[in-house]
Parts: sequence; structure tokens; C-alpha cells
Amino acid sequence: MTTPRPAAVVDVAAAVIVQPDGRFLLTCRPEGKPYAGYWEFPGGKIEPGEAPLHALDRELQEELGIQILNAEPWITRNFTYSHAAVCLRFFRVTQWQGIPQAREHQQLAWQQPCRIAVSPMLPANAPVLRALLLPPVYAITQASEIGVSAALQQIEGALQHRLRMIQIREKAMKGEALRTFTEKVILLAHQAGAYVLRNSDTDMPHVSGLDGVHLTAPQLMALSERPALENGWCGASCHNREELYQAALLQVDFVVLGPVLSTLSHAGTAPMGWRKFAALIRDYPLPVYALGGMEPDDLSTARELGAHGVAMIRAISRL
Repeated sequence: MTTPRPAAVVDVAAAVIVQPDGRFLLTCRPEGKPYAGYWEFPGGKIEPGEAPLHALDRELQEELGIQILNAEPWITRNFTYSHAAVCLRFFRVTQWQGIPQAREHQQLAWQQPCRIAVSPMLPANAPVLRALLLPPVYAITQASEIGVSAALQQIEGALQHRLRMIQIREKAMKGEALRTFTEKVILLAHQAGAYVLRNSDTDMPHVSGLDGVHLTAPQLMALSERPALENGWCGASCHNREELYQAALLQVDFVVLGPVLSTLSHAGTAPMGWRKFAALIRDYPLPVYALGGMEPDDLSTARELGAHGVAMIRAISRL
């Protein structure tokens, strides 16, 4: 999906260089450049006719003296500065050759997503820094199908394998039963440092401690602005280009797109397949989770195609 861009846009390739422990690299713009002293992700201008990944590899060799070994397309953000309108094509760089060095006399700093210790940041990067807090796997509960005890046991096991975000989605569970189940999930999740979002079912009782809301596609399409949440996460379910456009317009934090593959939860819906999934999220500004028949091994495929990660229901027991 391509978002509207102003005329004379400068295309830029930007790298989120990520260590295995989650740290990522920021650089400080040197004197003589616009916004000198501001921190940003390394990268640079894409020359006419140049592939974005080739431009990024060239820029990282010039700026940092490293060569990309593995990079995944991620999100694309448009932003208008006082001096230029830019289209920022972000890649997650997970493997590289060499040790990053300040070859242009810029400052370098490795940062944790949850604790940014340098400032000021370039304004265009705020949503990107927030997106880095999102984990690669998004689990969706199924207590109504397998029973509360089995669901809690499944969630507890997945949390031990670094599951860090869960959606409470229990259409058949109501009232006090739903409240009690939600409270137990929150307790388990927060002990592991994980987020819990509720599917925005109007029958779901309010429970304190929730970390956000997940909008259904009909709810998303009925809104004229993003729900008011105090620093909480707002996700949305999407199935087509129109819904993706609406989610970007409302500036939700992330979307789930599917079904990608055949799945029991959407037995009557034809899956879109990986090719259509990749086409729909190309140049998309928000992090996207692939949903529908996902297994843990599908994470690498999803990320190679530009997804942030995968969302799964039945397969979380296999994390």
C-alpha cells in the first residue's frame, strides 16, 4: 500500500541495525547538515534508479564501514521537514560484516527500545521508536475452544518462550467468567513483562491492567479518529487494502492482516497467500502481523516480505 506523498519527495533508505539482545544503533547528525545534533537511524538518499537495499548498503559502508549480510524491509514513513519532504524506507538489519565506526565524525550510540538515553531525536522517528517495542509474535487466546485451564497453561508456557504480547479474544465468554480469565492472563503476562490487549468487544467487561485495545475490522471502519488511550497500544484487524488505508489514516500502532494461509478460525474465507500479503503491505507505514495458519517457522518468511511478525492462535503452544 502506498500512502500519499507530496511533490519532490526525497527517497531515503534507513537502517534499524539490531543486535541479538534488542539494542539498535542511532547516529547523531554532524555539524553542517540540517538538524545538526539530532539523532537518527543511519542511512541516506536513494539515487535515481537505485534499489533501496543497494542504497542502504552503500550508505552504511560510507557512514559506518559495515556491509549488510541480512536485511528485511520493514515500514515506510513519509514526513515533511522544513527543508525537505522525505520518504523513509526502513530496513531491519540483523547481520552485517565489520564493526560500526564513525567514518563521518558523527556520534554513535547503541540504545534499548524501552530506554532511549539520547536526544533530541528527528521528529519523523517517534512512531518508529514506538514500533520497536512491539514483539515479533502476537498471540490470540482460545479459551472458549480449549477451556480456561488449558488456555492458561498454554499461555504460561509460551511466556516462558519469550511471548510478549497477547490479545484477549473470547467471543463466547461473557461477564464474570471473561473478567476472571482476563485478570489471570494479565497477571501471568505482566510477571513476564508482556502486554495484554483486549479485543474490542462491546460485551467485554472493563478490567484494570490492560495495555491496550485491538479493533475489529468493522469497528476500525466506523471510526473517524483513533481511540483515546493513555499510552496504550491500539491494534486493528485488516483483510484488504481499504481497511489498511483506514488503519494508517487513524494512525493505530499496528495491524494484523489475513488470513494469509488456510485456518480453522476463518474456515469459510479463501486465504490471500504470501504474494498478495506482500503486495498489500509494500510501502506501508505501520507494523504488520501476518495472521492465518501461522506457525513459528513462518516468522522468517513474514519478515522477509516486510511484516513485523506473525499473529497466531493455535500455534502458540509450539513456540
